[in-house]
Amino acid sequence: MASAAAEVPSYFVCPISLQLMRDPVTLPTGISYDRAAIARWLAAPGARRTCPVTRQPLEHGLELTPNHTLRRLIQSWAASVSPGSAVDEEVAALRPVSSDEVASLLSDAAAAQVGALRRLRELAAECEDSRAMLESQGGVFDVLSRVVTSGSACSTAREEAVGVLASLRIPEQELIGVSTRHGNLAESLTAVLRSSNLQSRAHAVQLVRTLADAVVPAWVIGLNGELLAEVVGVVRDRVSARATKASLHALAALCPYGRHRVKIVGAGAVAALVELLLDEPERRVCELALAVLDRLCTCAEGRAELVAHAAGVAVVGKKVLRVSEAASERAVRVLQEMAQCGVVGKLCLALRSEQCGVKTKEKAHEVLKLHSRVWRASPCLSPSFLALYPS
Repeated sequence: MASAAAEVPSYFVCPISLQLMRDPVTLPTGISYDRAAIARWLAAPGARRTCPVTRQPLEHGLELTPNHTLRRLIQSWAASVSPGSAVDEEVAALRPVSSDEVASLLSDAAAAQVGALRRLRELAAECEDSRAMLESQGGVFDVLSRVVTSGSACSTAREEAVGVLASLRIPEQELIGVSTRHGNLAESLTAVLRSSNLQSRAHAVQLVRTLADAVVPAWVIGLNGELLAEVVGVVRDRVSARATKASLHALAALCPYGRHRVKIVGAGAVAALVELLLDEPERRVCELALAVLDRLCTCAEGRAELVAHAAGVAVVGKKVLRVSEAASERAVRVLQEMAQCGVVGKLCLALRSEQCGVKTKEKAHEVLKLHSRVWRASPCLSPSFLALYPS
């Protein structure tokens, strides 16, 4: 029986590395791979955007879906392997972790030990059972938050603690408590967002999104422009597809509070969003980017930045009827906001102004014609300007 158990079933083996899968993930093609192996495949020079087994093309920026069922099967099999067998060393790391082990790791993590924090992050990412066990530990969220905001912990320890927190499902009451008890949490997250480690930046922006979505007014309103600028930076730098989505969610949630809208515009968000839309992102990213633009264009600073960008108004108009109903709705709202606030009228006047050169008039004519369907029908455009509108 021991020898039979020591033979690794073929469906537990990664098609790329030919090794037992530690963290199985599934591609849209339905084939599962070990996360590390497929990540290397996709990142290899030459950008092989195909499934290694089926050779089907893969979308850029796709997210790897954890195969929790396969992982549980592998763990169950690993627990049956006899100690000392040929594969015992290989499966040791796959055996389910005990509650006592998690408690011990959390105790070491409280002392900002990088190894313990890294292991906790790995456990949180491994499977649902391990994550649930970690979340059930008393005081886990406060312990990790203390490491994040500690002045004595090294930067690596703080980044690892942020990674653990970003992987956990933090109850709303815990989020309120953490943000209340740790007054320098925003400053600490800003420091992590400035890290050269892209994964740490992704984790930090995910945590900012979690806090913003929970609507912790005192914490959100008190945010400084530096953290908002770093969140915008994640969008601009294209840290990862998941990080971009988290950043957009966070920006949309933070816009309504205080002067955050103006601060976000001042951090270069409008230009970053326009550049993102120009890259033809996937549908959901496009919808989120337009949603943020919609909110930013409700302030004069946001509208001015959109008009100032050479492709700003054009790229918004291009998304109407080309992405989804939600994207069209947001794009039309942005364009109507521009009409309501006098942008269209000024473009119409530019066509007749002697102070504008030929090239300026040509550009004004092009923009007006491109968006004529929305702007000519807008109740915000006065009849006097409508008469000047190019046919």
